[in-house]
Amino acid sequence: MHHFFAYLSRMRHIVRWSLMRNTYQENIAEHSLQTAMIAHALAVLHNKKGGHVDEKNVALLAIYHEASEVITGDLPTPIKYYNPQIRDSYKKVEAVADRKILSMLPEELQEDYRPYITGEGRDPGEWALVKAADRICAYVKCVEELKAGNMEFSKAAESVKRSIDEIRIDAVQEFMEKFVPSFSLTLDELN
Repeated sequence: MHHFFAYLSRMRHIVRWSLMRNTYQENIAEHSLQTAMIAHALAVLHNKKGGHVDEKNVALLAIYHEASEVITGDLPTPIKYYNPQIRDSYKKVEAVADRKILSMLPEELQEDYRPYITGEGRDPGEWALVKAADRICAYVKCVEELKAGNMEFSKAAESVKRSIDEIRIDAVQEFMEKFVPSFSLTLDELN
């Protein structure tokens, strides 16, 4: 018996943004789906501008990018990056969790899933698009919370937006210009 998919089904129980008051709670399963959709779009846009990434592989990397959190939980960013020692220690904890999750697969599947779970052998350019999509998702969460009147997310929105502005991938800036403004609209405005 192998527990890989049963463990990953628990992603829906891991809540993000736990230090913040939220108008709605977001779990890592929802987040991973949104990240995968945006990462795929970034890959498509990137390739339209002359890039050469595997669009489907980028989406798969994004689907599994939070897998270790079914073991570690979601450590809030201010804690995770408080200082280099905590950051480096947490990366070690994540690596142990990644190996544990990978070991839950039958041996004959482990090599197929290794790049998605542990990051070993993944393409740096593809991974950069996933990380950018992850940041965009954080910004979208802030925008949606602010739209709902939750000012708790105002500083986070500014900080995350600055980090996105520093990303030197044309597809990221194009996505921010063409798609992200819609997240601040109401349903009636979208229609």
